[in-house]
Amino acid sequence: MYIVGEAEAEAAARVIREGALFRYGVGGECDRFEARYADYLSGGSADAHVTMTVSGTYALTAALVAAGIGPGDEVVVPAHTYMATATAVLAAGAIPVIVDIDESITLDPQALEEAVGPRTRAVIPVHMWGTAANMDAILEIAERHGLVVIEDACQAVGGSYEGRRLGTIGLLGAYSFNYYKNMTAGEGGAVYTSSADLDQLVRCSVDPCHFYWDGREEGFTPFAGLGARASEITGAILNVQLDRLPGMVESMRTERRQILEATQPLEAIGLTQSPMHSPDWDCAAHAFYLLPTTEAATIFSELASGVIAGKTGRHNYTEWDQVLAKQGAAHPQMNPFNFPENAECRADYDPEMCVRSLDILDRTVLIPMDPRHAPAEVEAIAHNIEVAARVALEGRDRSSAELRDTTPLDRQKFDLASVDGD
Repeated sequence: MYIVGEAEAEAAARVIREGALFRYGVGGECDRFEARYADYLSGGSADAHVTMTVSGTYALTAALVAAGIGPGDEVVVPAHTYMATATAVLAAGAIPVIVDIDESITLDPQALEEAVGPRTRAVIPVHMWGTAANMDAILEIAERHGLVVIEDACQAVGGSYEGRRLGTIGLLGAYSFNYYKNMTAGEGGAVYTSSADLDQLVRCSVDPCHFYWDGREEGFTPFAGLGARASEITGAILNVQLDRLPGMVESMRTERRQILEATQPLEAIGLTQSPMHSPDWDCAAHAFYLLPTTEAATIFSELASGVIAGKTGRHNYTEWDQVLAKQGAAHPQMNPFNFPENAECRADYDPEMCVRSLDILDRTVLIPMDPRHAPAEVEAIAHNIEVAARVALEGRDRSSAELRDTTPLDRQKFDLASVDGD
């Protein structure tokens, strides 16, 4: 969460005062948000469709269902993402295949190429920590192998890849409006697609009764999806947040650009700026630095108020307990790992299966950006990065006076390892 205030409170209060808490036949905030967000994502295309849901996790599940992914299918997911990317695959009845990331902290296209097998049906590139995955390379591989591309843009709301909004490049895209996301209503999610037919399937997955609210449609047979529709309070808050989003993202881009430019000379002593695939377009929610050793990363992160990517809990595949234990459902007969259709799917998980990813993650430090930072705070952050780098990489002594007060914000304080945030 970045900025939430009186405008959001008033929007929610208006819905409550009017007694318009339910979207069908009562309120209009969800409909308005879906139309506005579709317009924002697509640049005004008449073919854009957005469907709200209760979470980014369910948005991923609905997207997979709409794409026809199910038993007998493998879906490639990166080793570093919130575990919902993998559990959504299981919710659809398919099997996640976990592959390495590269130094951008996103899916390694070469690892995707090597992972494609006879059962591989789809890939979910994740735009992690607000930075864009290498979509050109991923799309080229997917097209050659006939793979469905479903974007996980849950952590990248407001970002783009070379001018195209993240989540609109693949067949479908999923978003999260959880408390820790760029645009928030506390919880919430959405699915984007440019296909009216796929949107129908998404809507049925989110709310199988919506066809009764809006009337039955000839030629479409609804199925028993789960109830996961959003409330009008969520829609009202998100309509205000959408107004804030462009300015917040632009502020973070400016901040990150200033910090990276100020700290670029530190590459001479070994502080490497992690590669980015679309730095002028992504969310710029974090600056990423790659240290030569885990010991240096630990010292650097402590002094620079950063977070080591490898210590962010369930964002790392080694902490996906339900996946590693092959507990894909409460009832054994509903567990995709037990489906005969999945017997030939690859599910040989091991905590050491992606050691290259673990090495990269343990040496990568995230420095959070924030649109509320004043110029003096941005300057202080850059200064502290330099101090931290010289201590970590040159072994310099420091006194507490060398670090400037950056007035830490709530977003920088929370323990990322405790966040289950899609």
